[in-house]
Amino acid sequence: MLSRHCHWIDFRGCCLARCTHDIVRVAAQPSLRSLLAYKSNLAMSELNRRTMLEQSAAWMLAAGVGSAALSTSEASAQEPKPGPYADAKLVPGDLPPVAKDSFTIAVLPDTQNYSEKFPANFHAQTEWLVKHKADRNIVAVLHLGDVTNRNTVAEWEVAKSAMEKLDGHLPYFMALGNHDYSEGGGCKDRTTRYNDYFKLEKISQTPNFGGVYDKEPERLENIYHTLDAGGRKFLVIALEFGPRKDVVRWAAEVAAKHADREVILITHAYMYYDETRYDWKKFGAKQTWNPHSYPVAKATADDVSDGEELWSGLVAKSENFICTLNGHVLGDGLGRTITATPAGREVPQMLVNFQMKPNGGDGWLRLLEFQSDGKTVEVRDYSPTRGEQNESPQNRFTLTLAAPKVS
Repeated sequence: MLSRHCHWIDFRGCCLARCTHDIVRVAAQPSLRSLLAYKSNLAMSELNRRTMLEQSAAWMLAAGVGSAALSTSEASAQEPKPGPYADAKLVPGDLPPVAKDSFTIAVLPDTQNYSEKFPANFHAQTEWLVKHKADRNIVAVLHLGDVTNRNTVAEWEVAKSAMEKLDGHLPYFMALGNHDYSEGGGCKDRTTRYNDYFKLEKISQTPNFGGVYDKEPERLENIYHTLDAGGRKFLVIALEFGPRKDVVRWAAEVAAKHADREVILITHAYMYYDETRYDWKKFGAKQTWNPHSYPVAKATADDVSDGEELWSGLVAKSENFICTLNGHVLGDGLGRTITATPAGREVPQMLVNFQMKPNGGDGWLRLLEFQSDGKTVEVRDYSPTRGEQNESPQNRFTLTLAAPKVS
């Protein structure tokens, strides 16, 4: 089956078209069959999104994108380009109340543009989370990495100031992205200013702290936390960008030692926007921004892991993972798939990234509302700066989690 994706990306006020054609062999990917069955229920609601993408692709072909026949500026003058919310279903006003006995885990994807240029949006996000801790029963906040854009002192000062608004109110667990490493955020090595601003001495004293990577006991880039909420016991494992092989070994051991806990994995690069995992061996550079394509991979004899390697070497091997979350990817910044483990447990995996929206991301948050039945999660995206939620099928959906299989 040929799936066509055409996305519009907003970079510093410029609209850049990116059109990709990806061949997805459904018969060879059992994990996609369950996802496509799920998506079939959304066929009518997805129609507008698909139509918009097809129209965008048609416009690009008519405009001669990629040829010398017509310049981008000339094409722009002939046809209007889809805006950043062309496929959105925006609903203004407050969110509906959470269900009785449910609780919320909030997700902060890629805040890099806020740290660099729009600090007010970063502060607005964490302030809103504190303000609505009680009425939405928010129990934790997950940051998916790219905390900063260029790993500068000024950006880390902004990030520290915004995240510290959660101190004393909400526990927060952070992963690092490629932009958080090396001078200028170039991810040439594993150096980062993160540990200068988020101190192990402080985080290790929080009640949720579990431990850090055993080979780097003074660093926070690979860390796990415990979380008890709604009568359930969770473990959140946060891994560095493109985790090293020994880090994956450590994470698997941590998951095994906490077999009685439901495990959530957060790492910066895992899912791609075409509903597949990053897979360098299969797709190579066809999937843009794979960790294997970064300078840090070349500098370390390719000691990095992508989504497929994390699936096979960690998530599928540990029967207590209930979901994964990542940011990083551009395009429309959204994607999800469901894959069965060897024991038959279906694990949802989600990509969410809003950095392409105006104002560095327009303050969008993802809210995971865990229901009292112990398996249902209502997912919704909300922007406290816009005062809107997005009810498109990519932004408002329901997940079913599989209980851990205790051996």
